[in-house]
Amino acid sequence: MNRNLIFAPVLVQVLLTLTVYTLLAWAKSRAIKLGQVDMARRALHDDAWPESVMKINNNIRNQFEVPVVFYVVSFTLWALDAVGIAALIAAWLFATGRIVHAYTHIVPNYVPVRRKVFTFGWLMVMVMAVLAVWDLLDPENLL
Repeated sequence: MNRNLIFAPVLVQVLLTLTVYTLLAWAKSRAIKLGQVDMARRALHDDAWPESVMKINNNIRNQFEVPVVFYVVSFTLWALDAVGIAALIAAWLFATGRIVHAYTHIVPNYVPVRRKVFTFGWLMVMVMAVLAVWDLLDPENLL
């Protein structure tokens, strides 16, 4: 299997993060134009912004939690030449789940759904990590 295929879901995650940053810039600009921002507090206090901006800002922070582990595990699998169908499926499920999570976080912000999607994604990264460890412990690789 072509180990470089692991970078497709990685790039989807990167593009998602960049998209959320773009949404944040747009939402902040709009909030300022509408006079919804406490300009004296905006640099240091998240609550100076309206809820619509805070939801996107919180999602940006979330893009640098489990996704960072996803990047590391993806590159580890690639470096070990251990990218197989199971790793690819888990990576695609993670990336797809992150899109669902971002939408759920930014639009309805319904925590029970967000939690389930987050947990599912975390489990996919765990599967990928186990696959990497499994490959490292393979007796053929220890020689």
